[in-house]
Amino acid sequence: MIGHAEHDHDHDHSHDVSNIKGINLAIVALLNFIITVAELVGGIFSGSLSLISDSLHNFSDGISIIISYIAIRISKKDKDIKRTFGYKRATILAALINSSVLIVISIYLFKEAWDKFINPQEINGGLVIWVALIGLIANIAGVILLQKGSKGSMNIKSSYLHLLSDALSSVGVVIGGVLIYYFKIYWVDPLLTVLIALYVLKESYEIVKEAIQILMQGIPENLDVEEVVKELEKIDAVENVHHVHIWSLDESNINFEAHVNIKDMLVSETDKILREIEHELSHYNINHVTIQFEYRGCDGVEIIKK
Repeated sequence: MIGHAEHDHDHDHSHDVSNIKGINLAIVALLNFIITVAELVGGIFSGSLSLISDSLHNFSDGISIIISYIAIRISKKDKDIKRTFGYKRATILAALINSSVLIVISIYLFKEAWDKFINPQEINGGLVIWVALIGLIANIAGVILLQKGSKGSMNIKSSYLHLLSDALSSVGVVIGGVLIYYFKIYWVDPLLTVLIALYVLKESYEIVKEAIQILMQGIPENLDVEEVVKELEKIDAVENVHHVHIWSLDESNINFEAHVNIKDMLVSETDKILREIEHELSHYNINHVTIQFEYRGCDGVEIIKK
């Protein structure tokens, strides 16, 4: 066995969700709690169950945003003796929690929609319209504040989806309020609720699926292990690459470790091979590389050790 080499490309490829995003999250959380109070009061006075339900939805969103913010702060903590990879996965856990809550809320909305189909209720359409418009404006503001960050962070995206679903819900409530106020069409509210819930359910499922894949240390979906190994084995000094492990630490950091059998050469020359391996792996956005160099050191040389 030749030895072991490790190099961490510690360039920060992550889309930073730091202080300015924290400010945005704080503003959005405050907006959600204001909407919660407005819709709760409006729902009680108008007799609208949809407004009361939407106020609870907004309250859950405010809580989810607080969870996202706490996760961001935790993820910024430095590596230590107990967490040698740091705390980056805090944001993945937050995304999983928030998206799971959204799935539960979507199922609850299906139930509420069914109840309204069966037992439509008369409500004060005018009051519903005005309260829903206030909620819509506040939710649109929140969506704008989080839109940019949602493209680079699963955690922020989960909060963004909460707000987007709220904005869509508010649109539905406004439309429903108009149709109820002018045409007494009560069934449109549950219909819009179902459509919104279906969209939220689909988007939330995708985030939950990705979060579980990361937490289970699965290989990123855009990577083919056999392709990566073939590229590394094209390096002149490399005999074969085996016992490979590839996993995501979070959305932006991919780790790679493997045993590499090399041809006859001096130990001092392995550093050059390591640089070549790192260069090849950088094409796959892999930024943390650990290699155990060997000279006929393992009995088996399968890519994945059974």
